[in-house]
Amino acid sequence: MTESESEVHPGTHPIPVVGAALSADAERARVAAVIVTFNRLPKLPQTLATVGAQTHGCDWIVVVNNASTDGTREYLDGLDDPRLVVLHLDENLGGAGGFEHGMAHGVNLGADFVWIMDDDCYPDPGALATLLEQRDASSRALGREVPFACSLVKYIDGSLCEMNNPITTWDWPRAYLAGVKSLLVVECTFVSVLVPRWAIEEQGLPLGEYFIWFDDKEYTKRLTHAYGPGIIALDSEVVHDMGVNAGVNYRFIDESNVWKFEKGARNQASYRLHREGRVSYLLYYRRIFLEMREGGVAKPVRKRMFRALKAARAFDPQPRFPNDPRYQR
Repeated sequence: MTESESEVHPGTHPIPVVGAALSADAERARVAAVIVTFNRLPKLPQTLATVGAQTHGCDWIVVVNNASTDGTREYLDGLDDPRLVVLHLDENLGGAGGFEHGMAHGVNLGADFVWIMDDDCYPDPGALATLLEQRDASSRALGREVPFACSLVKYIDGSLCEMNNPITTWDWPRAYLAGVKSLLVVECTFVSVLVPRWAIEEQGLPLGEYFIWFDDKEYTKRLTHAYGPGIIALDSEVVHDMGVNAGVNYRFIDESNVWKFEKGARNQASYRLHREGRVSYLLYYRRIFLEMREGGVAKPVRKRMFRALKAARAFDPQPRFPNDPRYQR
């Protein structure tokens, strides 16, 4: 007997498409692109150019400037594009804080969808249109509103971008076999992700307190747990112009990058402990311990990582919502 999708993803509360009228029609949808930037002026212009040249035009292009010190403020203030909305933050809130503020602003501007990405992401011309079409088609094929849709992320040489590979469900071909060129995913990174307004209003914003790393995965996991899996639209392609094509590897932590790993470990450990339980937390702790030992990570660096894992026990930020007064500008 064939199981329905609601039976194979227990604990979710899928929203039926029929009669829901939550997501705007793909062709008429108002979209706010949200780009978070910090000291990446050499790459930001190409991101803005490719976002601005989409076949489904963005109604707003929200750029969150995380207190950059490389001339980004002056560059942005000198642009003449009626779609451009610039938020100059007084301090660097990290990617997590930037997306929190940018997504809230997009919703408050009146967008039906927000489309979020880093400042070194270059979407193909049809990337946004495909996300909108595939999210709509997948929703109809599955009989429920899909809470997010992400693009296929390539490195600059055309290979898979290791940092931005989404996690599929065990039944990943469900929408694909229904005639939609998309796969079901439970989590993804914030490099070209489309989120409908209703999901943000109901589930809140990314956790700005995370600052950097795992904020995107926590958020898309949150949406999956509430409504069922999102999708990766295979024909929506973007290039991520990151320096080195590598994922997170605890074997390679050193003094130069430990600050990122500390925050990432604290964030993921907090999620595992407070959302999945003590066993998940301990397994993650063990994984980091073993990988650092295998990689010969220096003892002072390992101590910092263990302090971050311990800090996760008391670290449990809660989501805020776009109607919070702090986002009114």
